Amino acid sequence: MSDALSRGWLLAWIVWSAVPVGALVLAMIHAVTGGRWGEILANVLRPATALVPLVALTFLGVALGLQAAFPWSAGIGAKADVLRLYLDPTLFLVRAAVTLFGWSILAGLYLSGRTNTLVAGLGLTFYGLTISLVSVDWILSVEPGFNSSAFPADVALHQILAALAFAALASPRSLDSRGASDLAGLMLATLLGVIYLELMSYIVAWYGDLPPKAAWYLKRGAGPWSGVLVASLILGGILPFLALLFSAVRKSPALLRGVGLLVLIGVALHFAWFVLPAYGAEAGSAAAAAVVALVVLVLLSVFASRHIVRRIGRLRHV
Repeated sequence: MSDALSRGWLLAWIVWSAVPVGALVLAMIHAVTGGRWGEILANVLRPATALVPLVALTFLGVALGLQAAFPWSAGIGAKADVLRLYLDPTLFLVRAAVTLFGWSILAGLYLSGRTNTLVAGLGLTFYGLTISLVSVDWILSVEPGFNSSAFPADVALHQILAALAFAALASPRSLDSRGASDLAGLMLATLLGVIYLELMSYIVAWYGDLPPKAAWYLKRGAGPWSGVLVASLILGGILPFLALLFSAVRKSPALLRGVGLLVLIGVALHFAWFVLPAYGAEAGSAAAAAVVALVVLVLLSVFASRHIVRRIGRLRHV
């Protein structure tokens, strides 16, 4: 793999995988809490959750381009003690394998109808533990030095928000105004959570006045990256938030599809803002490769989702 392709694949994989993983989390939450919203969204959440094993399989592209996407794997950009104790290529791949295998098992249990309250509760615990590790591995470690205790929760909320936005975008024509209102309420609550965590993380970093955190934000506030941040904030935050305040939008499946599309674009831009500035002058070629890779992953998921659902669904009768 070329460096640009490896880096582009990483970003595209992070963006694309947010929907299947977020759908899995929503499915487990519904198994614990119940509620009409889960039944309404089941026709969308099931095909999305079925893609989790494909998420695990396509991580091979990240693993093959490890040194290009993560300079620390070649001994660049991180302290020796950190490299030895945590940022080790073998440990990185082991953490990813355990996480993706576990998520795939949970997806299979859900699709086969074996997710009871206990399984879902344990699954959510496993997700909480693993996302705390892999959110740092897959995103923050691209540029070691910056850390935030709120970052894993931020990534988890982005995944849930992406799944809800996809549910709005792919909602069936049979969705009524009451179901649309439930979906809109979930989107609004999750969106507020994302905005809150992003704002508080910045305020804490600014108040702490620590050089590594300041450097991380300053790099992402210079040049075109400030524009990417503003675009992600407007498209994925402000406009959807304002739209969801109106009852007419919340009750209209057609208008919610537009809101869902805006949110997905905003999430993609925000993940790009996290990752691409770390590559400096080569970020442009990585961005172009990411667009191509994202198209490939979307097309692959369209063909794979029905087959996976049909095959795992047979387990119901075993």
